[in-house]
Amino acid sequence: MSAEETVSPGLELGLSRDPDLEALPEPRRPGRRLTLVTMSVTLVLSLVMAYALRGQASYALASGSPQDVGYLTDVQLGPALENHYVRGEALLASDSAVRYSRPLESDSYRLAHVAGNERIWVEVRVPDGLEGPHFVPPSSFVGRLVPLEKSGLSHNDLDRAVTASGGSMPKDAWLLMDGHAPQGSRWAIGLILLFVAFAGFNAFGLYRLWRPAKDAD
Repeated sequence: MSAEETVSPGLELGLSRDPDLEALPEPRRPGRRLTLVTMSVTLVLSLVMAYALRGQASYALASGSPQDVGYLTDVQLGPALENHYVRGEALLASDSAVRYSRPLESDSYRLAHVAGNERIWVEVRVPDGLEGPHFVPPSSFVGRLVPLEKSGLSHNDLDRAVTASGGSMPKDAWLLMDGHAPQGSRWAIGLILLFVAFAGFNAFGLYRLWRPAKDAD
């Protein structure tokens, strides 16, 4: 007797589809839904964070010496100076000065607008121990010049801080971050690459989860 003749008909029947099993409802998969939601949210947030850091990453790629813009009272603000490394001179208005600090930093910061030009505000870093009523801000500044609305996540609340202190910032205000060289923003490039990698990993995972399974031959 050959090997083919020894195969039981019951085994062949067992390989066919069972209509009763196919009629059953799809099993609940709460774990799968939770995974899909988590990966989708992570994907969206990763892309949002990468997009929010694009300005700092672009500034980090700047090279060369800062552009000399002269006196900040006379500078013509526009796209040609947006997100650029500049050098300027000015006296800061003392009546608009706001002091604040950031977590994990011992130094504090002072923010004030240029005397004679309320559209340009200058952020000056004050070393620990030098802050006080007799602190005299510099009159020459070198750093990143950018519209306040594009200054990044770490400066989102500056307008509210000024308002809370009794002052006001115009909606088209610009910010000059004194001492902020392009090399200091290179961390943004690494974070963007990390967020893009997160987004790619989650996009691939979602594709694998949503892709319909193929029947085995």
